[in-house]
Amino acid sequence: MSGKVRRPGIQRLPSGARVADALRAAGGARSGVDLTGLNRARVLVDGEQIVVGAPVGTPAVNSGAPGGSTGGGPGPVTGPVSLNSATIDQLDTLPGVGPVLARHIIDYRAQHGGFRSVDELREVNGIGDRRFADLRPLVGP
Repeated sequence: MSGKVRRPGIQRLPSGARVADALRAAGGARSGVDLTGLNRARVLVDGEQIVVGAPVGTPAVNSGAPGGSTGGGPGPVTGPVSLNSATIDQLDTLPGVGPVLARHIIDYRAQHGGFRSVDELREVNGIGDRRFADLRPLVGP
């Protein structure tokens, strides 16, 4: 966990742990940090990095995929947009994704407990083969 938390760094959590558990393990958010865009109920995926207090438009999770920042510092995160934590505004920055499709993505993750792989994006209403091919390199679970 990185960003505006009391104890940034790698946290070892049991399988099935949620973002809220990781936040507690990191000592909680610093005073005054807005957690509105952070889905604290989401189940974590091994190897992901959660950035607390990231500027709007910056992914709150980094999967550690190539091109992503895996450092523990509070700087902006580059790399894939996380399907499991991105806000409507963050998803809306992707090519071919507007607010309606962004809402479909968020609804899918809420109904299915998140994305286990990028391939699940094909199951979202409004994502065809061509759009999936455009989005695949830009997103992560």
